[in-house]
Amino acid sequence: MNKSQRFLDLISKGDIILADGAMGTLLNNDGFHLKSCIDQLNLTDPERIIQIHQTYLHSGAQILETNTFGANRYKLAQYDLLDQVGEINRAGVEVAQKALDRTSREAFIAGSVGPLGVHLAPYGRIKSEDAFCAFQDQIHALSQAGADIIMIETQTDLREAIQAVKAAQSVADLPIVVTMTFTRDDRTPLGDPPGDIAIMLSECGVDIIGVNCSAGPAQILRILQQMQQVAPQAHLCAMPNAGWPEQIDGRIFYSHNPDYFAEYACAYRDVGVSIIGGCCGTTPKHIAAARDSLARPRTAPSQNLSITIRDLNNPTTLSDPEPTRLASQLENGNFVITVEMNPPRGFSTQKMLASAHMLAEAGVDTINLTDSPMARMRMSPWAACQFIQDKVGIETILHFPTRGRNILRIQGDLLAAHALDVRNIFVVMGDPTSIGDYPEAMDSYDVVPSGLIRLLHQDFNAGRDHAGAKIGVATSFFIGCALNLASQDLIRETRVLNKKIEAGAHFALTQPIYTPAYLHQFLEAYNSRYGALPIPILTGILPLHSSRHANFLHHEVPGIEIPEVIRKRIENSGTSASNIGQEIAIELIEDLKPFVAGIYLIPAFGRYELAAEILEIVSDRKSLPEPC
Repeated sequence: MNKSQRFLDLISKGDIILADGAMGTLLNNDGFHLKSCIDQLNLTDPERIIQIHQTYLHSGAQILETNTFGANRYKLAQYDLLDQVGEINRAGVEVAQKALDRTSREAFIAGSVGPLGVHLAPYGRIKSEDAFCAFQDQIHALSQAGADIIMIETQTDLREAIQAVKAAQSVADLPIVVTMTFTRDDRTPLGDPPGDIAIMLSECGVDIIGVNCSAGPAQILRILQQMQQVAPQAHLCAMPNAGWPEQIDGRIFYSHNPDYFAEYACAYRDVGVSIIGGCCGTTPKHIAAARDSLARPRTAPSQNLSITIRDLNNPTTLSDPEPTRLASQLENGNFVITVEMNPPRGFSTQKMLASAHMLAEAGVDTINLTDSPMARMRMSPWAACQFIQDKVGIETILHFPTRGRNILRIQGDLLAAHALDVRNIFVVMGDPTSIGDYPEAMDSYDVVPSGLIRLLHQDFNAGRDHAGAKIGVATSFFIGCALNLASQDLIRETRVLNKKIEAGAHFALTQPIYTPAYLHQFLEAYNSRYGALPIPILTGILPLHSSRHANFLHHEVPGIEIPEVIRKRIENSGTSASNIGQEIAIELIEDLKPFVAGIYLIPAFGRYELAAEILEIVSDRKSLPEPC
């Protein structure tokens, strides 16, 4: 019996086969630049690839994927290697076989076939027959060199994956594994749901179907369960990332440790998965942990891993969407520090990004991006949010005023924000245009803040628009609302806040406060009318810069009241006013911290370096908030 048939027999008997983990992650950790051609290393540095294969074999891997993920004509042409498609793929199988020979271990060699790196028509210029030929060239070389399995992986386009399957079936009689990758909305980047994927690939005669890469182990478990619903006889494969990637100092890091990965390996086994391996961020330690965990006797599934899957009869419902980092921090009781930033006046983002980097290093958890503060023209904030999240790796909160937007623009802007993974939304009325750069500009609005909160929570987060039409997959916005603790009419303020909470608000950001007693008065007023406040509060802190600044805020900005004792303290400090303003801010944070979920720091005049100094001090004193 040849190895390919033995592989299929193991699968049919229900055995679990452990695959290896990431190749690129280990090369990157070893200093190899991932923008270079990894596949060419099969020829130029085969020893490096052999050593990585060996480490995975020693960790318990029973499947070695060849280092040929990008070895197709389109990707290799980018490195002027078009004429080496066959040579690089054959070498990929040969170096894997050498690793087996040196370790005297048995494992299956899977010829890795990744996406072409170009889009098929109508989303690109590549015809289906061209894609077929490209896959055929690569798979023919892998099969001729002795691959036991064809692993078609990380596919984003179902049509492209089907061309790869047809190509494999035309040139080789080998088992075929196909894994698709999914975005956070549980669909492929081109919008195909798991159920459609499972049905189509099963009908094409694929031996094992599954998921790799994507958002992490939990999402893959959820997607596999959805595939099982529509294709219960299918053999499944799970190869998750080691969590969601984060960029720190220009390098990519993955948050999930080997023990967490191993816990999900058992969860995959318990739902009947046949092949378990790893993708981006996974290392031999992850595979070894999975091996050891799978070797232990089965126990009852962990309650932490229970997943509520999406109702396939209701495609607009998102199954257990991954919460934003801010939502998770607040849910876990972490004391959150968020800082307000203004987008740039022009299109240059360098200063904004530099400031964001500085704040991240100082300990900020989230950055707030304002939308035309004081009705001054600035860059659109959701673009600024995306820049910061992508370049700095820190989550943002998008300020979203209702003023100046009709219902069409509101919904289009919100969908654009969600598509950019900007999901923390702070809903406000916005400043009147009469005070800003363009006083004649339109100032009307179709929706008040509580109405927009309701649209976000009860419509968009349920998969429909304001008119009730389906928008496809439901959004997963985490919604903030405004709160004025210094209101002269506490009864009205509690009523407005309660209305926002009933509409779906998840957290509140307050106006800057300089009298801690106002917080307690508000909480008492709310509690007497509606019971304990059900959402977390992040209290506004605006460090004072000068006596003139303090007087302006006190006399001219609605909702801000600065006690005379503080104004006198700033006035008497002379040239040290800014330092005294920082001291006052730190004192306020210490006084408020036991009663709120976090602080919302608002630096005056873009003095983010002063905010960073405050953050470095209070970060050393962060603690869990006590119950209100």
